[in-house]
Amino acid sequence: MSWIELFLLAVSLAMDAFAVSVCKGLAVRDVKARHALICGIYFGVFQALMPCIGYFVGSSFRQRVESLAPVIAFVLLLLIGANMIRESLGEQEEADASFSVATMVALAVATSIDALAAGVSLAMTGTGIAVSAIVIGVTAFVISFAGVYIGGLIGGRLAKKADMAGGIVLILLGLKILLTSL
Repeated sequence: MSWIELFLLAVSLAMDAFAVSVCKGLAVRDVKARHALICGIYFGVFQALMPCIGYFVGSSFRQRVESLAPVIAFVLLLLIGANMIRESLGEQEEADASFSVATMVALAVATSIDALAAGVSLAMTGTGIAVSAIVIGVTAFVISFAGVYIGGLIGGRLAKKADMAGGIVLILLGLKILLTSL
């Protein structure tokens, strides 16, 4: 996977975290740097850890399904992307101003499940996980950090569009993996 593809994957995976961060910025009325840091750290760490878990799970059965690896990667990215698009077309979620550990862990896990599946896809394509996880985590941190401020400034208008764009990019990446293997 090229650097551009890895970056596009990282940005796409961070779109759920961005949407939640925008909502957090909306809910907080007076956004402070600590709000943005909290979101950035939680979402960045979980977005980096989940692909590692998915990668190691995927690596354990990669050799058994080597010939199907591009198809599996495509199907996973297609499902993740389609789910993000579906969510972008649904109702706007209610903004919650809580930054408690329990709330943030729940949100971080919920927004990084797609990163777990992407980790399986990375294993199927033979892409290294260390650099990938760092790029995904740092990207999620930056996007989430910015999302809180954006939410405080302009509201939730961008959240749904970000999910839609992220879903489309994931589907296109999966299609590229599939077509490259033919």
